[in-house]
Amino acid sequence: MNTLLRSLLPLLILLLLGSKPVESKKYQRCELTRVLVENYNFDKTFISNWICLVEHESYLDTNKITKKDNASKNYGLFQINSKDYCAEGRKGGQCNKKCEDFSNDDIGDDIACAKMIQEREGFKYWKGWDRFCRNPQNLPNLRVVCNLRSLSPLRSPRFTIGG
Repeated sequence: MNTLLRSLLPLLILLLLGSKPVESKKYQRCELTRVLVENYNFDKTFISNWICLVEHESYLDTNKITKKDNASKNYGLFQINSKDYCAEGRKGGQCNKKCEDFSNDDIGDDIACAKMIQEREGFKYWKGWDRFCRNPQNLPNLRVVCNLRSLSPLRSPRFTIGG
């Protein structure tokens, strides 16, 4: 038995190292602000709207999944809905993505889809934004809290993120 265990142990280690578990991330407000501006070239003019939206939709958690009354689910940081914008278990929807891909720490695909939604439907698509962030007085003052003025894009983004 001991010999069998010794021969299987290296194989088990290789299997564990080769498989990458789905990672999730819970951001802090200023950390996400920095990532969105520096890595994804978000327009500083609208960054408070995006941060407020994410705080009220997913509580800054990339792994958040919310079941809705209409049997659909909202996925990830931006709570993208499975009814119109992604498909469960396969690529689909208007963003042509698997919904499950929005529930990991790779937020690039989430951002591309959220940007498309915002361009088509505005921030009002998100109930959290509509309820808590519509009034500009309710938006976080990232200029002061996160030193927004000091942030600038670090590189050319794969895609442009604006309003």
